[in-house]
Amino acid sequence: MEVFIKIAQLLTSLSILVLLHEMGHFLFARLFKTRVEKFYLFFNPWFSIFKFKKGETTYGLGWLPLGGYVKIAGMIDESMDKEAMKQPAQPWEFRSKPAWQRLFIMLGGIMVNLLLGFIIYWLVLFTWGETRLPVKSLTDGVWVTDSLGYDLGLRDGDKIVSMNGREIEYFNEILPEMAFGGTLTIDRQGERVDLPLPKDFIGQLVDRKGAFLVAPRMPFIIAEIPDTSINAGSGLEPGDRLVKVGDMELKWFDQFLNQGKRFADTTVSVLVMRHDSLREITARIDSNGKFQVKTALLSYSDLMDMGIYEFKVIRYGFFASIPAGFRMAWEKLSFYVKQIGLFFKPETGAYKGLGGFGTITNMFPGQWHWESFWNLTAFLSLILAFMNVLPIPALDGGHVLFLIFEMITGRKPGDKFMEYAQIAGMVILFGLLIYANGMDVLRGCQ
Repeated sequence: MEVFIKIAQLLTSLSILVLLHEMGHFLFARLFKTRVEKFYLFFNPWFSIFKFKKGETTYGLGWLPLGGYVKIAGMIDESMDKEAMKQPAQPWEFRSKPAWQRLFIMLGGIMVNLLLGFIIYWLVLFTWGETRLPVKSLTDGVWVTDSLGYDLGLRDGDKIVSMNGREIEYFNEILPEMAFGGTLTIDRQGERVDLPLPKDFIGQLVDRKGAFLVAPRMPFIIAEIPDTSINAGSGLEPGDRLVKVGDMELKWFDQFLNQGKRFADTTVSVLVMRHDSLREITARIDSNGKFQVKTALLSYSDLMDMGIYEFKVIRYGFFASIPAGFRMAWEKLSFYVKQIGLFFKPETGAYKGLGGFGTITNMFPGQWHWESFWNLTAFLSLILAFMNVLPIPALDGGHVLFLIFEMITGRKPGDKFMEYAQIAGMVILFGLLIYANGMDVLRGCQ
Protein backbone atom coordinates (compact mmCIF):
# COMPACT_ATOMS: atom_id res chain seq x y z
CA MET A 1 0.00 0.00 0.00
CA GLU A 2 2.87 2.38 0.80
CA VAL A 3 4.21 1.99 -2.74
CA PHE A 4 0.84 2.95 -4.25
CA ILE A 5 0.59 5.99 -1.96
CA LYS A 6 4.07 7.10 -3.02
CA ILE A 7 3.23 6.63 -6.71
CA ALA A 8 -0.05 8.53 -6.27
CA GLN A 9 1.80 11.44 -4.67
CA LEU A 10 4.41 11.45 -7.43
CA LEU A 11 1.83 11.46 -10.22
CA THR A 12 -0.20 14.18 -8.51
CA SER A 13 2.88 16.33 -7.96
CA LEU A 14 4.20 15.88 -11.50
CA SER A 15 0.76 16.56 -12.98
CA ILE A 16 0.61 19.90 -11.16
CA LEU A 17 4.15 20.85 -12.14
CA VAL A 18 3.96 19.80 -15.78
CA LEU A 19 0.55 21.35 -16.30
CA LEU A 20 1.67 24.71 -14.92
CA HIS A 21 5.03 24.55 -16.72
CA GLU A 22 3.34 24.08 -20.07
CA MET A 23 0.79 26.72 -19.10
CA GLY A 24 3.69 29.18 -18.84
CA HIS A 25 4.62 28.54 -22.48
CA PHE A 26 0.97 28.62 -23.51
CA LEU A 27 0.17 31.97 -21.86
CA PHE A 28 3.16 33.77 -23.33
CA ALA A 29 2.42 32.30 -26.75
CA ARG A 30 -1.17 33.56 -26.57
CA LEU A 31 0.02 36.91 -25.22
CA PHE A 32 2.09 37.40 -28.39
CA LYS A 33 -0.71 36.03 -30.62
CA THR A 34 1.16 32.83 -31.45
CA ARG A 35 -0.97 29.82 -32.31
CA VAL A 36 -0.78 26.82 -29.97
CA GLU A 37 -1.88 23.68 -31.79
CA LYS A 38 -1.78 21.21 -28.85
CA PHE A 39 -1.71 21.37 -25.07
CA TYR A 40 -1.14 17.96 -23.45
CA LEU A 41 -0.62 16.64 -19.96
CA PHE A 42 1.53 13.49 -20.36
CA PHE A 43 2.62 12.17 -23.73
CA ASN A 44 0.26 10.50 -26.17
CA PRO A 45 2.11 8.20 -28.59
CA TRP A 46 -0.49 6.34 -30.71
CA PHE A 47 -3.52 7.44 -28.69
CA SER A 48 -4.88 9.83 -26.05
CA ILE A 49 -6.96 9.02 -22.99
CA PHE A 50 -9.17 11.94 -24.02
CA LYS A 51 -8.91 15.12 -26.03
CA PHE A 52 -11.06 18.02 -27.19
CA LYS A 53 -10.57 21.06 -29.37
CA LYS A 54 -11.37 24.60 -28.35
CA GLY A 55 -10.54 27.38 -30.76
CA GLU A 56 -7.26 26.60 -32.49
CA THR A 57 -5.92 24.36 -29.71
CA THR A 58 -6.45 20.65 -29.04
CA TYR A 59 -6.33 19.88 -25.32
CA GLY A 60 -5.67 16.32 -24.21
CA LEU A 61 -4.48 13.82 -21.62
CA GLY A 62 -1.85 11.31 -22.74
CA TRP A 63 -1.26 7.89 -21.26
CA LEU A 64 2.54 8.06 -20.77
CA PRO A 65 3.25 10.04 -17.55
CA LEU A 66 6.71 11.28 -18.47
CA GLY A 67 5.85 14.96 -18.77
CA GLY A 68 3.69 16.98 -21.11
CA TYR A 69 3.98 19.44 -23.97
CA VAL A 70 2.54 22.31 -25.92
CA LYS A 71 2.91 22.24 -29.71
CA ILE A 72 3.47 25.80 -30.87
CA ALA A 73 2.93 26.48 -34.55
CA GLY A 74 6.07 27.25 -36.51
CA MET A 75 8.49 25.85 -33.95
CA ILE A 76 10.87 22.90 -34.30
CA ASP A 77 10.18 20.77 -31.25
CA GLU A 78 10.00 17.11 -30.24
CA SER A 79 7.22 16.50 -32.79
CA MET A 80 9.78 17.07 -35.58
CA ASP A 81 7.05 18.30 -37.94
CA LYS A 82 9.33 19.03 -40.92
CA GLU A 83 6.54 19.37 -43.48
CA ALA A 84 4.98 22.30 -41.64
CA MET A 85 8.37 24.03 -41.52
CA LYS A 86 8.69 23.79 -45.32
CA GLN A 87 5.63 26.02 -45.77
CA PRO A 88 5.93 29.82 -45.93
CA ALA A 89 6.01 31.38 -42.46
CA GLN A 90 2.67 32.73 -41.26
CA PRO A 91 2.31 35.80 -39.00
CA TRP A 92 0.76 33.68 -36.22
CA GLU A 93 3.70 31.25 -36.14
CA PHE A 94 6.50 31.14 -33.59
CA ARG A 95 9.20 31.60 -36.25
CA SER A 96 7.60 34.86 -37.43
CA LYS A 97 7.76 36.54 -34.03
CA PRO A 98 10.57 38.87 -32.89
CA ALA A 99 13.40 37.14 -31.03
CA TRP A 100 12.52 38.79 -27.69
CA GLN A 101 8.95 37.46 -27.88
CA ARG A 102 10.18 33.97 -28.72
CA LEU A 103 12.57 34.23 -25.76
CA PHE A 104 9.70 34.96 -23.35
CA ILE A 105 7.66 32.10 -24.81
CA MET A 106 10.53 29.67 -24.18
CA LEU A 107 11.23 31.03 -20.69
CA GLY A 108 7.55 30.91 -19.71
CA GLY A 109 7.65 27.40 -18.25
CA ILE A 110 10.85 28.03 -16.30
CA MET A 111 9.47 31.30 -14.90
CA VAL A 112 6.27 29.59 -13.77
CA ASN A 113 8.18 26.77 -12.04
CA LEU A 114 10.42 29.21 -10.19
CA LEU A 115 7.43 31.28 -9.14
CA LEU A 116 5.47 28.18 -8.17
CA GLY A 117 8.30 26.88 -5.96
CA PHE A 118 8.42 30.19 -4.12
CA ILE A 119 4.62 30.40 -3.73
CA ILE A 120 4.36 26.86 -2.35
CA TYR A 121 7.12 27.46 0.20
CA TRP A 122 5.47 30.75 1.15
CA LEU A 123 2.12 29.05 1.78
CA VAL A 124 3.71 26.05 3.53
CA LEU A 125 5.47 28.37 5.97
CA PHE A 126 2.30 30.38 6.49
CA THR A 127 0.26 27.21 7.14
CA TRP A 128 2.68 25.04 9.12
CA GLY A 129 5.61 27.27 10.00
CA GLU A 130 9.04 25.76 10.55
CA THR A 131 10.02 23.17 13.14
CA ARG A 132 13.76 22.78 13.58
CA LEU A 133 15.91 20.80 15.98
CA PRO A 134 18.93 22.83 17.18
CA VAL A 135 22.03 20.67 17.53
CA LYS A 136 22.61 22.31 20.90
CA SER A 137 19.41 20.62 22.10
CA LEU A 138 21.14 17.26 21.57
CA THR A 139 22.90 17.52 24.93
CA ASP A 140 23.80 13.82 24.85
CA GLY A 141 24.99 13.97 21.24
CA VAL A 142 23.83 11.96 18.24
CA TRP A 143 23.06 8.33 17.49
CA VAL A 144 25.32 6.88 14.76
CA THR A 145 22.88 4.72 12.80
CA ASP A 146 25.11 3.38 10.02
CA SER A 147 28.49 1.67 9.88
CA LEU A 148 29.68 4.38 7.49
CA GLY A 149 29.44 6.84 10.38
CA TYR A 150 31.68 4.59 12.46
CA ASP A 151 34.10 4.27 9.55
CA LEU A 152 34.32 8.07 9.46
CA GLY A 153 35.16 8.09 13.16
CA LEU A 154 31.79 9.11 14.59
CA ARG A 155 30.57 7.52 17.82
CA ASP A 156 27.26 7.52 19.68
CA GLY A 157 27.12 10.54 21.95
CA ASP A 158 29.31 12.77 19.74
CA LYS A 159 28.12 16.36 19.55
CA ILE A 160 28.24 17.90 16.08
CA VAL A 161 29.96 21.29 16.16
CA SER A 162 30.91 22.52 12.70
CA MET A 163 31.76 21.60 9.12
CA ASN A 164 34.82 23.24 7.59
CA GLY A 165 34.78 25.75 10.44
CA ARG A 166 31.16 26.75 9.82
CA GLU A 167 28.95 26.15 12.84
CA ILE A 168 26.08 23.73 12.22
CA GLU A 169 23.02 25.19 13.90
CA TYR A 170 20.26 22.68 13.12
CA PHE A 171 20.22 18.91 12.93
CA ASN A 172 18.82 18.79 9.37
CA GLU A 173 21.89 20.73 8.16
CA ILE A 174 24.37 18.03 9.21
CA LEU A 175 24.19 15.69 6.21
CA PRO A 176 23.82 18.45 3.56
CA GLU A 177 26.92 20.17 4.96
CA MET A 178 28.84 16.89 4.96
CA ALA A 179 27.83 16.17 1.37
CA PHE A 180 30.39 18.62 -0.02
CA GLY A 181 33.31 17.16 1.92
CA GLY A 182 35.96 18.66 4.14
CA THR A 183 36.42 18.36 7.89
CA LEU A 184 33.71 17.65 10.43
CA THR A 185 34.39 18.92 13.94
CA ILE A 186 32.77 17.15 16.88
CA ASP A 187 32.77 17.46 20.66
CA ARG A 188 33.50 14.12 22.31
CA GLN A 189 33.26 14.29 26.09
CA GLY A 190 34.52 17.87 26.13
CA GLU A 191 37.34 17.31 23.61
CA ARG A 192 37.23 18.76 20.09
CA VAL A 193 37.98 16.17 17.41
CA ASP A 194 38.38 16.84 13.66
CA LEU A 195 37.17 14.10 11.31
CA PRO A 196 38.32 14.51 7.66
CA LEU A 197 35.76 13.11 5.22
CA PRO A 198 36.92 10.98 2.29
CA LYS A 199 36.55 12.48 -1.18
CA ASP A 200 34.11 9.74 -2.17
CA PHE A 201 31.90 10.21 0.91
CA ILE A 202 28.79 10.84 -1.21
CA GLY A 203 29.51 7.74 -3.29
CA GLN A 204 29.82 5.64 -0.12
CA LEU A 205 26.55 7.09 1.19
CA VAL A 206 24.79 6.20 -2.07
CA ASP A 207 26.17 2.66 -1.89
CA ARG A 208 24.36 2.34 1.42
CA LYS A 209 21.15 3.43 -0.30
CA GLY A 210 20.87 6.80 1.40
CA ALA A 211 21.57 5.78 5.00
CA PHE A 212 20.64 8.39 7.59
CA LEU A 213 24.18 8.16 9.06
CA VAL A 214 23.21 9.97 12.28
CA ALA A 215 19.92 10.56 14.06
CA PRO A 216 18.75 12.21 17.27
CA ARG A 217 19.13 9.76 20.12
CA MET A 218 15.83 8.03 20.87
CA PRO A 219 14.43 6.45 24.04
CA PHE A 220 13.82 2.68 23.95
CA ILE A 221 10.05 2.52 23.42
CA ILE A 222 8.31 -0.69 22.37
CA ALA A 223 6.08 -0.33 19.32
CA GLU A 224 5.03 -3.97 18.90
CA ILE A 225 5.65 -7.41 20.42
CA PRO A 226 5.26 -10.10 17.72
CA ASP A 227 3.39 -13.26 18.66
CA THR A 228 6.57 -15.23 17.91
CA SER A 229 8.70 -13.14 20.30
CA ILE A 230 10.26 -14.77 23.36
CA ASN A 231 8.67 -11.89 25.28
CA ALA A 232 5.10 -12.50 24.09
CA GLY A 233 3.17 -12.80 27.35
CA SER A 234 6.10 -11.56 29.45
CA GLY A 235 4.21 -8.52 30.65
CA LEU A 236 5.91 -6.06 28.30
CA GLU A 237 3.41 -3.95 26.35
CA PRO A 238 3.49 -1.63 23.32
CA GLY A 239 4.20 1.89 24.53
CA ASP A 240 6.49 0.76 27.37
CA ARG A 241 9.63 2.87 27.71
CA LEU A 242 12.59 0.88 29.03
CA VAL A 243 14.58 2.84 31.61
CA LYS A 244 16.65 0.06 33.19
CA VAL A 245 17.77 -3.40 32.06
CA GLY A 246 19.39 -5.47 34.76
CA ASP A 247 22.00 -3.22 36.35
CA MET A 248 22.19 -0.89 33.31
CA GLU A 249 20.48 2.50 33.51
CA LEU A 250 18.93 3.10 30.09
CA LYS A 251 18.24 6.57 28.70
CA TRP A 252 18.72 5.93 24.99
CA PHE A 253 17.97 3.01 22.69
CA ASP A 254 21.51 3.01 21.25
CA GLN A 255 22.89 2.28 24.73
CA PHE A 256 21.12 -1.08 24.67
CA LEU A 257 22.23 -1.72 21.09
CA ASN A 258 25.85 -1.26 22.15
CA GLN A 259 25.69 -3.18 25.45
CA GLY A 260 22.75 -5.57 25.11
CA LYS A 261 24.91 -8.53 24.16
CA ARG A 262 26.29 -8.79 27.68
CA PHE A 263 22.79 -9.89 28.71
CA ALA A 264 22.55 -12.41 25.87
CA ASP A 265 20.50 -15.54 26.52
CA THR A 266 19.45 -14.48 30.01
CA THR A 267 16.36 -13.54 31.98
CA VAL A 268 16.60 -10.00 33.34
CA SER A 269 14.64 -7.57 35.43
CA VAL A 270 13.42 -4.66 33.31
CA LEU A 271 12.15 -1.35 34.65
CA VAL A 272 9.67 0.32 32.30
CA MET A 273 7.78 3.61 32.31
CA ARG A 274 4.12 2.93 31.56
CA HIS A 275 1.49 5.70 31.76
CA ASP A 276 3.75 7.88 33.95
CA SER A 277 4.43 5.10 36.45
CA LEU A 278 7.37 2.70 36.84
CA ARG A 279 6.86 -1.05 36.65
CA GLU A 280 9.31 -3.90 37.10
CA ILE A 281 8.94 -6.82 34.70
CA THR A 282 10.91 -9.99 34.15
CA ALA A 283 11.83 -10.42 30.48
CA ARG A 284 14.03 -12.59 28.25
CA ILE A 285 16.94 -11.53 26.04
CA ASP A 286 17.90 -13.87 23.19
CA SER A 287 21.33 -15.11 22.18
CA ASN A 288 21.82 -12.04 19.95
CA GLY A 289 21.20 -9.65 22.81
CA LYS A 290 17.70 -8.66 21.68
CA PHE A 291 14.26 -8.56 23.26
CA GLN A 292 12.65 -9.59 19.94
CA VAL A 293 10.38 -6.54 19.96
CA LYS A 294 9.81 -3.78 17.41
CA THR A 295 10.93 -0.38 18.65
CA ALA A 296 9.28 2.96 17.94
CA LEU A 297 11.05 5.32 15.54
CA LEU A 298 9.83 8.66 16.80
CA SER A 299 9.05 11.64 14.57
CA TYR A 300 9.88 15.25 15.37
CA SER A 301 6.29 15.67 16.55
CA ASP A 302 6.62 12.68 18.88
CA LEU A 303 9.92 13.91 20.31
CA MET A 304 8.48 17.38 20.80
CA ASP A 305 5.27 16.13 22.46
CA MET A 306 7.28 13.93 24.82
CA GLY A 307 9.59 16.79 25.73
CA ILE A 308 12.67 14.76 24.72
CA TYR A 309 14.25 17.72 22.92
CA GLU A 310 13.67 21.45 22.80
CA PHE A 311 12.66 22.38 19.26
CA LYS A 312 12.65 25.77 17.62
CA VAL A 313 9.18 26.39 16.22
CA ILE A 314 8.74 29.46 14.02
CA ARG A 315 5.25 30.68 13.09
CA TYR A 316 4.79 33.18 10.28
CA GLY A 317 2.04 35.63 9.56
CA PHE A 318 0.79 35.97 6.00
CA PHE A 319 3.15 38.80 5.01
CA ALA A 320 6.13 37.59 7.08
CA SER A 321 5.94 34.24 5.29
CA ILE A 322 6.59 35.91 1.90
CA PRO A 323 10.31 36.73 2.42
CA ALA A 324 10.69 33.48 4.41
CA GLY A 325 9.29 31.54 1.43
CA PHE A 326 11.67 33.30 -0.94
CA ARG A 327 14.58 32.55 1.40
CA MET A 328 13.66 28.87 1.59
CA ALA A 329 13.23 28.57 -2.19
CA TRP A 330 16.63 30.20 -2.74
CA GLU A 331 18.33 27.92 -0.17
CA LYS A 332 16.82 24.78 -1.72
CA LEU A 333 17.72 25.80 -5.28
CA SER A 334 21.27 26.79 -4.31
CA PHE A 335 21.79 23.50 -2.50
CA TYR A 336 20.53 21.53 -5.51
CA VAL A 337 22.79 23.42 -7.93
CA LYS A 338 25.79 22.73 -5.67
CA GLN A 339 24.82 19.05 -5.62
CA ILE A 340 24.69 18.96 -9.42
CA GLY A 341 28.24 20.33 -9.44
CA LEU A 342 29.41 17.21 -7.60
CA PHE A 343 28.30 15.02 -10.53
CA PHE A 344 31.11 16.54 -12.60
CA LYS A 345 33.70 15.43 -10.02
CA PRO A 346 34.02 11.65 -10.52
CA GLU A 347 36.22 11.28 -7.45
CA THR A 348 33.27 12.18 -5.19
CA GLY A 349 31.19 9.22 -6.43
CA ALA A 350 28.17 11.55 -6.60
CA TYR A 351 27.27 10.18 -10.05
CA LYS A 352 26.16 7.00 -8.31
CA GLY A 353 23.29 8.93 -6.77
CA LEU A 354 21.73 9.85 -10.10
CA GLY A 355 18.25 8.37 -10.14
CA GLY A 356 15.06 8.34 -12.14
CA PHE A 357 11.41 7.97 -11.31
CA GLY A 358 12.10 5.32 -8.66
CA THR A 359 14.37 7.67 -6.74
CA ILE A 360 11.86 10.51 -6.96
CA THR A 361 9.03 8.22 -5.87
CA ASN A 362 10.96 7.17 -2.77
CA MET A 363 11.37 10.80 -1.77
CA PHE A 364 7.67 10.82 -0.87
CA PRO A 365 6.53 9.35 2.48
CA GLY A 366 4.63 6.06 2.65
CA GLN A 367 1.60 7.86 4.07
CA TRP A 368 -0.07 10.90 2.57
CA HIS A 369 1.20 13.90 4.50
CA TRP A 370 0.22 17.25 3.06
CA GLU A 371 3.10 19.26 4.47
CA SER A 372 5.64 16.77 3.09
CA PHE A 373 3.77 16.58 -0.22
CA TRP A 374 3.83 20.33 -0.78
CA ASN A 375 7.43 20.69 0.39
CA LEU A 376 8.53 18.04 -2.12
CA THR A 377 6.35 19.53 -4.87
CA ALA A 378 7.98 22.93 -4.31
CA PHE A 379 11.43 21.36 -4.45
CA LEU A 380 10.61 19.40 -7.61
CA SER A 381 9.29 22.60 -9.18
CA LEU A 382 12.65 24.28 -8.60
CA ILE A 383 14.45 21.21 -9.97
CA LEU A 384 12.25 21.27 -13.07
CA ALA A 385 13.06 24.94 -13.60
CA PHE A 386 16.78 24.34 -13.27
CA MET A 387 16.84 21.26 -15.49
CA ASN A 388 14.90 23.06 -18.21
CA VAL A 389 17.26 26.03 -18.21
CA LEU A 390 20.25 23.80 -19.04
CA PRO A 391 21.55 24.65 -22.53
CA ILE A 392 20.66 21.26 -24.03
CA PRO A 393 18.82 21.20 -27.37
CA ALA A 394 15.27 19.83 -26.93
CA LEU A 395 15.07 21.54 -23.52
CA ASP A 396 13.84 25.10 -23.07
CA GLY A 397 17.39 26.13 -22.23
CA GLY A 398 18.65 24.94 -25.61
CA HIS A 399 16.10 27.08 -27.44
CA VAL A 400 16.96 30.01 -25.17
CA LEU A 401 20.65 29.61 -25.99
CA PHE A 402 19.97 29.80 -29.73
CA LEU A 403 17.68 32.79 -29.25
CA ILE A 404 20.30 34.68 -27.26
CA PHE A 405 22.81 33.89 -30.03
CA GLU A 406 20.35 35.29 -32.56
CA MET A 407 19.74 38.46 -30.52
CA ILE A 408 23.49 39.08 -30.15
CA THR A 409 24.59 38.29 -33.71
CA GLY A 410 21.42 39.20 -35.59
CA ARG A 411 21.61 35.84 -37.35
CA LYS A 412 18.94 33.19 -36.95
CA PRO A 413 20.06 29.52 -36.90
CA GLY A 414 18.81 27.68 -39.98
CA ASP A 415 15.91 25.22 -39.84
CA LYS A 416 18.17 22.30 -40.80
CA PHE A 417 20.58 23.15 -37.98
CA MET A 418 17.67 23.36 -35.51
CA GLU A 419 16.40 19.96 -36.69
CA TYR A 420 19.76 18.31 -36.09
CA ALA A 421 20.19 20.10 -32.76
CA GLN A 422 16.73 18.90 -31.68
CA ILE A 423 17.60 15.30 -32.61
CA ALA A 424 20.93 15.52 -30.76
CA GLY A 425 19.20 16.95 -27.71
CA MET A 426 16.58 14.21 -27.69
CA VAL A 427 19.32 11.55 -27.91
CA ILE A 428 21.07 13.13 -24.91
CA LEU A 429 17.84 13.31 -22.92
CA PHE A 430 16.81 9.74 -23.69
CA GLY A 431 20.32 8.58 -22.80
CA LEU A 432 20.13 10.37 -19.44
CA LEU A 433 16.64 9.01 -18.85
CA ILE A 434 17.74 5.44 -19.55
CA TYR A 435 20.88 5.83 -17.40
CA ALA A 436 19.04 7.39 -14.44
CA ASN A 437 16.27 4.81 -14.40
CA GLY A 438 18.77 2.05 -15.03
CA MET A 439 20.60 3.12 -11.87
CA ASP A 440 17.28 2.79 -10.01
CA VAL A 441 16.91 -0.76 -11.33
CA LEU A 442 20.47 -1.70 -10.36
CA ARG A 443 20.05 -0.30 -6.85
CA GLY A 444 16.79 -2.22 -6.50
CA CYS A 445 18.51 -5.47 -7.49
CA GLN A 446 21.29 -5.08 -4.94
